Amino acid sequence: MGLAGIVLALALLMWLAYRGWSVLLLSPAAALLAAAISGEPLLAHWTQTFMPGAARFIAQWFPMFLLGGLFGKLMDDSGSIKSIANFLTAKLGVRRTMLSVVLASAVVTYGGVSVFVAFFVLVPMTRELFRAANIPARLMPAAIGLGAFTFTMSVMPGTPSVNNAIPMPYFGTTTFAAPGLGIVTSIVIAAFGMWWLKRAEARARHAGEVYVDTADTAPVIDEMSRERATAAGDFDPAEFEHGKRSIGEPPFILALLPLVVVISVNFLMSLLVLPNLDLTFLAADRWGAVTSAAVAGVWSVVVALTAAIVTLIVINYRRLPSLRESLDAGAKGSVLPIMTVASLVGFGAVIAALPAFKAVQDAVLEVPGGPLVSLVVAMNALAGLTGTASGGMAIVLNTLGETYMQLATEHGIDPALMHRLTTISAGTLDALPHNGTVLLLLQISHLTHRESYLDMVMTVIVSVIIGLAVAFVLGSTFGSF
Repeated sequence: MGLAGIVLALALLMWLAYRGWSVLLLSPAAALLAAAISGEPLLAHWTQTFMPGAARFIAQWFPMFLLGGLFGKLMDDSGSIKSIANFLTAKLGVRRTMLSVVLASAVVTYGGVSVFVAFFVLVPMTRELFRAANIPARLMPAAIGLGAFTFTMSVMPGTPSVNNAIPMPYFGTTTFAAPGLGIVTSIVIAAFGMWWLKRAEARARHAGEVYVDTADTAPVIDEMSRERATAAGDFDPAEFEHGKRSIGEPPFILALLPLVVVISVNFLMSLLVLPNLDLTFLAADRWGAVTSAAVAGVWSVVVALTAAIVTLIVINYRRLPSLRESLDAGAKGSVLPIMTVASLVGFGAVIAALPAFKAVQDAVLEVPGGPLVSLVVAMNALAGLTGTASGGMAIVLNTLGETYMQLATEHGIDPALMHRLTTISAGTLDALPHNGTVLLLLQISHLTHRESYLDMVMTVIVSVIIGLAVAFVLGSTFGSF
């Protein structure tokens, strides 16, 4: 009965979330349903299991969500995202429209801008480029998706995304884990995705397809889309229209500077500064009795984002019509996403505490092929079921992270390899049709699954699966590099 309860709870959570129900409500309800079927005490699981699990996630990741929200909103309101996108597309020209869109999407998101904030700038830009190049509008989401939420989300070393950060405390790594493997995998993903986009463009032209305007009206983000999106991202779309945007744009170099600051400061903190500091004081109870490896990765990203925000404000102070409103919108935009993912983590904590979970754990760990295969399977399954890379990753690592670290030690596996395979695996099946990022991009583009999803499957799912296969083979053969 206990195992049936776990399956039923997960099925209801997935189905009702797809129907637009709030995960904040569904997660505790589904967790308590599983506990009730298992004959476990309900109130104890709610207050002593669910809440501590959710609270630990918030305590650990709130600084990153908060700073990420502020950075993304300030980049948008200052006109920096638009400046970068316009410069790249102008340089590459209409003949390289697909490359322009992918590159512009990749640059801003690799620099730390939330994909949700970027979408509202990238979609209008892409629409104009596709109109000029006479490329069917249905290919817009596939092009934006390839640049915005594949290799820059979880594969490229140093990307300050939450998805690339979540494994750090469990494996004692940084966002630069397995840099060589990440770069090779990113090239594979980008190359396959670009090949598909050019092929799709050529076939469309051969069939006589032309650009037809989708609605140019500003998209209305309804509550259902908002709920789905916040479970999959790190910014609340409802806050996008709050704050005030600059009328003008900064020069390209100034617009790019905050992104350079994020990556360079993160690199310096991760590999040069923190490793050379005496952080033994963290072993004291007052600091949680943690190791420096457990917090260094998070601290590096937090310092990097803070430095970038200060840089952004200083160089764009006159371009920010209302700094306070922009800061307020960025801060508020981080709240619902972190609460949503934390609620999913609380659900996972209750499931892990049920007696029947031992059978689930044994089944996962006994997948033929060893710890790396088991890890890849678990990440793909949970990310696909929940429709969120960060949520699925957090559930797996919160319940099995210590076990996988022990297995890595026993089998001589570099934790950096575990980190990189974890992030790549969580970024594959998360983009199934119910994923909030996919839904929001289609809604902003005024397109449907029927029109655009097949090409999205090829650029944001198949490309990453191919990249994962390459990373797995290289990692298994040569280890982390």
